[in-house]
Amino acid sequence: METFDPTELPELLKLYYRRLFPYSQYYRWLNYGGVIKNYFQHREFSFTLKDDIYVRYQSFNNQSDLEKEMQKMNPYKIDIGAVYSHRPNQHNTVKLGAFQAQEKELVFDIDMTDYDDVRRCCSSADICPKCWTLMTMAIRIIDRALEEDFGFKHRLWVYSGRRGVHCWVCDESVRKLSSAVRSGIVEYLSLVKGGQDVKKKVHLSEKIHPFIRKSINIINKYFEEYALVNQDILENKESWDKILALVPETIRDELQQSFQKSHSSLQRWEHLKKAASKCQNNIKNDKCGPWLEWEIMLQYCFPRLDINVSKGINHLLKSPFSVHPKTGRISVPIDLHTLDQFDPFTVPTISLICHELDAISTNEDKKQENEAESDIKHRTRDYKKTSLAPYVKVFECFLENLDKSRKGELLKKSGKILCLSLLPSGILVLVEMSNF
Repeated sequence: METFDPTELPELLKLYYRRLFPYSQYYRWLNYGGVIKNYFQHREFSFTLKDDIYVRYQSFNNQSDLEKEMQKMNPYKIDIGAVYSHRPNQHNTVKLGAFQAQEKELVFDIDMTDYDDVRRCCSSADICPKCWTLMTMAIRIIDRALEEDFGFKHRLWVYSGRRGVHCWVCDESVRKLSSAVRSGIVEYLSLVKGGQDVKKKVHLSEKIHPFIRKSINIINKYFEEYALVNQDILENKESWDKILALVPETIRDELQQSFQKSHSSLQRWEHLKKAASKCQNNIKNDKCGPWLEWEIMLQYCFPRLDINVSKGINHLLKSPFSVHPKTGRISVPIDLHTLDQFDPFTVPTISLICHELDAISTNEDKKQENEAESDIKHRTRDYKKTSLAPYVKVFECFLENLDKSRKGELLKKSGKILCLSLLPSGILVLVEMSNF
């Protein structure tokens, strides 16, 4: 694979924004069918330029405006903000207090650094296949809850380009939610609580909420391979002492002895389950039995959300298809149908896709380069020639579902229904009828 050299980023970004960025799909997303007047025009974009120059309150009239500005500024990073009451680029001309964030997708930000107290392979900004399973479990747990518990339909999951994932919930009703409601949703989805000084971060009550039960079912599918084999969370005294700090004192000594005689994390986990089950029968005050193992599993595997990102309507979040300036990787949509196979290390870098574009440049491409730069069809063909193509396809499937949903809603509001009608010629046609 083409290795990424950060010193080449300025030149690579020029090519990326000129020939490869999927502008038409991007505009189609944030314009939401043009149903609400000035929806796109009132959206805030923020650009981080070379040397960390930060430009907020950018806004654009249309796709063409957005393209021109991105190709002029070649941002190192793009963030998307709220839809405001006025055009963000005119916010200084608006009466004090009148410029207000009105709508935004409900967003979630899950960052691997928040798991540093429970992952043993890496720390800080580093990730590896052994700890990436944490992100897989997080997506599975949060996405199931958003769909089944809340009924949210349009959820776009995106790899951040380095060490985390983002989720954009784009249903029309969700974009209108108040900050208080957003806070309530994040609170519902949060279980791991307490800072570095708090040893036991998960406390279950005797009545287990269905959300927790379903989350445990998901963790169960991954726990043995992830926690007991790859992370080896009970490998040695230093690691198992962390877990023993989470169990009732009454069984600590017994477990310490049996752990020393055992030869693997798998064996030690079985001892812990047996001791928890035994103590459940003997002691009424201590929470043992399955609760104990579930609390440990949740502390080590449950999603850790950045609450502030989700609850603030005016909070900015990195845009899909932005480039990570440290890794060079593109922030790409994740296909949930193949989530278990998603590998952050195979996500294309800007170097790779620019190299692929150069490598397949034929005479025909050279002719096309002389065409007008606003020729969107030309650019569409360009990204299809690179490793970015399958990720744009995932994005397009997401947009198709958004479009279908919006058309269905519009038909409902118009009081019309669609019926299949058989013509005398034997041809089936779709007929629009009034819904009285």
